[in-house]
Amino acid sequence: MIEESLRFARVNDEEEEQRIKRVVDVGCGIGGSSRYLASKFGAECIGITISPLQAKRANDLSAGQSLSHKVSFQVADALEPPFEDGKFDLVWSMESGEHMPDKAKTFVNELARIAAPGGRIIIVTWCYRNLSQGEEALQPWEQKLLDRICKTFYFPAWCSTSDYVNLLQSLSLQDIKCADWSVNVALFWPAVIRTALTWNGLFSLLRS
Repeated sequence: MIEESLRFARVNDEEEEQRIKRVVDVGCGIGGSSRYLASKFGAECIGITISPLQAKRANDLSAGQSLSHKVSFQVADALEPPFEDGKFDLVWSMESGEHMPDKAKTFVNELARIAAPGGRIIIVTWCYRNLSQGEEALQPWEQKLLDRICKTFYFPAWCSTSDYVNLLQSLSLQDIKCADWSVNVALFWPAVIRTALTWNGLFSLLRS
């Protein structure tokens, strides 16, 4: 998934790899992407998460892989990242945008603010489908399904891919690309269900 995202954003040739020295992982979780990107590019990577438990686990894992000199994690709000303008050559957000309540005025604006001139912003996130011409909203059955998903996973309101593109265009960013990978990632969910329907999986669910 990480490599495909880098290929899609054309951050996979030797020149680009040498140019990327500073990376930020926005909504880093326990830091899997951060460690991979730091190792791949030999770059300094900072991950931010609102969870102290995730930040501690991420730092512990990085120490265990002897990456503490390259990767660090801290508790910070993605809507108010504690970084100066234009700091990072690569701004990375892997499946965290769907958790952001204010995608327009804050989340996307802040990603653009901390990106260095000529840098790359990669956002991989859950979206609902683009509306067709003449449509003003999703169909009622679609909205009902989306509401169930958001309730289950504690998500705020979503937006479409075209909404993200419009937001990025409004900030005068260049070379904006988008794609729908839902067919590729749909196989993930049956795998999750199969994992949960084991004795270990059921025990973990009950314990949590």
